[in-house]
Amino acid sequence: MLKEAYFPVMLMIFQQFGNAGMNIVSKFAINEGISQHVLVVYRHALAFAAIAPFAVMLERKQRPMMTPSIFAKIALLGLLEPVMDQNLYYTGMKFSTATFATAMVNLVPVFVFLMAWIFRFEKVTIRKFGSQLKILGTILTLGGAMFMTMVNGPMLNLAWANHNHHHESNAGINQILAKGVVMIIAACLCWASFIILQAITLKSYPAQLSLTALICLMGAIQGTVVALGIEWSNPSAWSINSKAMILTAVYGGIFRSGLGYYIQVLVIKIKGPVFVTAFNPLCLVIVAILSSFILSELMYVGRVIGAFVIVIGLYLVLWGKSKDPPSEQTEQVLAPFEFKLEEMKRFQLHSNRSGEKDHSVPSEPIQHV
Repeated sequence: MLKEAYFPVMLMIFQQFGNAGMNIVSKFAINEGISQHVLVVYRHALAFAAIAPFAVMLERKQRPMMTPSIFAKIALLGLLEPVMDQNLYYTGMKFSTATFATAMVNLVPVFVFLMAWIFRFEKVTIRKFGSQLKILGTILTLGGAMFMTMVNGPMLNLAWANHNHHHESNAGINQILAKGVVMIIAACLCWASFIILQAITLKSYPAQLSLTALICLMGAIQGTVVALGIEWSNPSAWSINSKAMILTAVYGGIFRSGLGYYIQVLVIKIKGPVFVTAFNPLCLVIVAILSSFILSELMYVGRVIGAFVIVIGLYLVLWGKSKDPPSEQTEQVLAPFEFKLEEMKRFQLHSNRSGEKDHSVPSEPIQHV
């Protein structure tokens, strides 16, 4: 049985590795000249195609009835993250760097913490030790991310790094175009709003897989409208001959959007929105490490110190969350998830027997918890 204490943490660490990979491949693809607006469309179309069959098969008995209110929320979710956030983020990355864009994403936990506090998804009592830990941890993660980006310090002599790279300087940060910075900050606000609205929507539509599929579908539809408007005079932008476009769309659609949204929805129900965004700073650490190995980028003492501060801040937030009362929804979330794994195993076993009667599958349908 999955342990409550480790299950959400493992999911979020896995997601941050996926996010880090997405930042690297997307920056490479944008540098190759592909349209970031078309990329958003292909990414979420593939995500919908990947997640929809599982939603239909595994949630057929627990999917709530669609109402105008729920549909409006899902449409807004599709507009906030798949369309507005990603178009703004990729465009901002185009005008800056992958490392800078990844560092700016660490504003999201601050925005989410404030929004969750306002909408009462997160209980904060200044006098309580747990709340003090969460506040301090949020400040440290943000400060560590900014320090990691803006302060270099001495260069580390790593054997695998390319020391022929042009030496970076703090002045380079000041040369980033202002519109790129504004776009990334706006993207962070959209992402934070998306996470809060997810938490609200889950109360009336608790089918996680179906919600994920519908968000991706709405994102693909609305993103198509945006991409057609921007790339109207450039039909070649829709070409899928580029290997960079195919790799980024498939990776982003399956791992970052399809699986990533589902993990996010699941963990929000278990631990809340602040817990989810508390792991965002890990992405910056992972990107810095992967860039050093894969792209042979230089590593500096300032980045190592910043990464260390980020980890400390993350642990403080998790420590503070551990002081919260146990969520009444945790068992209700874990039980259906474990049931789905069991049902998938039985479905596969039944299919492999090619018509042979499977006595391990009960004759009457299994009821969802």
